[in-house]
Amino acid sequence: MNKTKRKIFETSMKLFAEKGYDATSIEEITATVGVAKGTLYYHFSSKEEIFNFLVEEGVKLLKNSIEIKTEDLTNNLDKIRAIVLIELKVLVKYENFMTIILSEIWGSSERSLLCRSQVFQYIKMIEEIVKEGMEQGEINQGDPNVIASGIFGFACSSLIYRKRMDDNVDIQKLYREIEKSFIRKLGKEKGVESK
Repeated sequence: MNKTKRKIFETSMKLFAEKGYDATSIEEITATVGVAKGTLYYHFSSKEEIFNFLVEEGVKLLKNSIEIKTEDLTNNLDKIRAIVLIELKVLVKYENFMTIILSEIWGSSERSLLCRSQVFQYIKMIEEIVKEGMEQGEINQGDPNVIASGIFGFACSSLIYRKRMDDNVDIQKLYREIEKSFIRKLGKEKGVESK
């Protein structure tokens, strides 16, 4: 992504998160970026295309990060730990992205359907890890979709927690609390029932 396209992307993400998609105009995006409309339209054909690109790229970044961090792990509980930590880091680094996804996921508009589809694909990826963990006896039996949705829910609830704490969140501390209160209870580690 070249410098101008990246600036349009980042500015749009910030404006969509702060004001909402409908309240953000192309004129506002171009004025904030400092480019002419023609330059914006060279990179994106519409505001909708910017939004779609933003959502797809954001979820792709999250999924790629998880694939990289989990590819060498053999224990599925360790993979879940890695996923939770990645979600927390993405939340802090790309809070605007998470705000957009969570604000647009409800409803029946094309934007809502896109956000839901991307989130459900991501949850399905986690669900496959959970299922494998259950099959291998690493994770206690349960509904893999509920567990995977709950793991995604950490990102959602962490955003609320961050806002309550005035953005002062110790990621490692929050991760340790989630690990202690949820992840350990999912299954067995080294053949010993988690407490």
